[in-house]
Amino acid sequence: MNPTTHITRRGFFGQAGAGVLTGALSSILGRDALSAGGGGTLGSPHHTPRARRVIHLCMAGGPTHLETLDYKPELARMHGEPMPESFTKGQQIAQLQGAELKCFGPQHPFAYYGESGQHMCTLFPKTGGHADKLCIVRSLHTDNINHDPAHAMMNTGSGLSGRPSMGSWSTWGLGIETDNLPGYVVLTSVGKGGQSQPIAARQWSAGFLPGRHQGVHLKSQGEPVHYVSSPDAGALEGQRRLVDAVGRLNARENERAPDPEIETRLAQYELAYRMQTSVPDLIDLSDETEETFDLYGTRGADGTYAANCLLARRLAERGVRFIQLYHRAWDHHGAVKRSMEITAKEVDQATGALLTDLDRRGMLEDTLIIWGGEFGRTPMGQGDGRDHHIKGFSCWMAGGGVRGGTSYGETDELGYAAVKDVVHVHDLHATMLHLLGVDHERLTFRFQGRDYRLTDISGRVVHDWIA
Repeated sequence: MNPTTHITRRGFFGQAGAGVLTGALSSILGRDALSAGGGGTLGSPHHTPRARRVIHLCMAGGPTHLETLDYKPELARMHGEPMPESFTKGQQIAQLQGAELKCFGPQHPFAYYGESGQHMCTLFPKTGGHADKLCIVRSLHTDNINHDPAHAMMNTGSGLSGRPSMGSWSTWGLGIETDNLPGYVVLTSVGKGGQSQPIAARQWSAGFLPGRHQGVHLKSQGEPVHYVSSPDAGALEGQRRLVDAVGRLNARENERAPDPEIETRLAQYELAYRMQTSVPDLIDLSDETEETFDLYGTRGADGTYAANCLLARRLAERGVRFIQLYHRAWDHHGAVKRSMEITAKEVDQATGALLTDLDRRGMLEDTLIIWGGEFGRTPMGQGDGRDHHIKGFSCWMAGGGVRGGTSYGETDELGYAAVKDVVHVHDLHATMLHLLGVDHERLTFRFQGRDYRLTDISGRVVHDWIA
């Protein structure tokens, strides 16, 4: 951008009298956050999609695979004994570097669930009730051992800041299916069972993609966005006239000097107006049954993960393509036994409810659910907790073309490293895009002289996960 263009645009917004509206809308939406619908850059999927939308249940903080999805009887037998040096010599370890390393056995029992006999921790009975719908992956690994870059890797395919998130790639490639809501929505909750690691907005950033593909963070308590309540009819008509007037001025300037920023703001203003009617309907739960409230364990809008799961289903019904739920409570450096009891209770019922609810509405078959964190935890003890771990961890998927009732990959006998059917986060992203009908190698964006993609220069589709 040359200085002349910048000055002209700045002068244009000032002369247009858009300052008041820009300020109000930025309070509602954030800068360059939204699109008013429309097709994506691909025009159509590369192949027939199995999933129309994604709900990513992000257990932020690094859930231990050893108390969730990956039981290790040998680790239980060796509890308290020195960790064999053959496993850890020369390996990157977070806070335990240089400490005496001792085996720390699983703190909770496991059981077999479903006709498929999926082996899961007994802290998750409601999720276990859907075992035959789950593909459990036990052989993930990642690159970054600290939370923020590990989150960045899980969300953007890179530990570096500034890359587009997977939700942004999805809406940029495939477009948005709703005119009245963002195509990419983020919800957060804070649990009581562990350290609540901060989650930065860059985790749902559009990066160098057009800003309208950025995730929109809705509050999970009270009104989802500020100033969204619809005014009276007269005021709403005045807003409509103001939006139309600013839109005409912006469009006129854009014809004279095309600028992606102006195009984004045109869409932003329009969608902000539409959200004044769509968001109140979204959060009006009067059409939900008592049975549904009991199923999720919430009456909504209380800031909990359960409330966010219910809202996620309502967002999915309304055409939102990518929905992320961050639950911040999984950083269990100490007291992992008690912490897991608390944290699992916070998420298990609502996760099971979301699967039940989507399934009975006929939506699970085209909704891809991903459950997991940014990395796992060590089989070595950190007092009575576990340290960060990147060599082997677990997640599960369901719906959206996933082969249910299956398990994939293994870690070694102590749960330290993935050793069979090893997969990287890039492979998870490649498979997710494949289920959405996208070839991950062909979804690229040129920036600063290089073609970028979500999977960087790696990634493969894991066909064994697909039904």
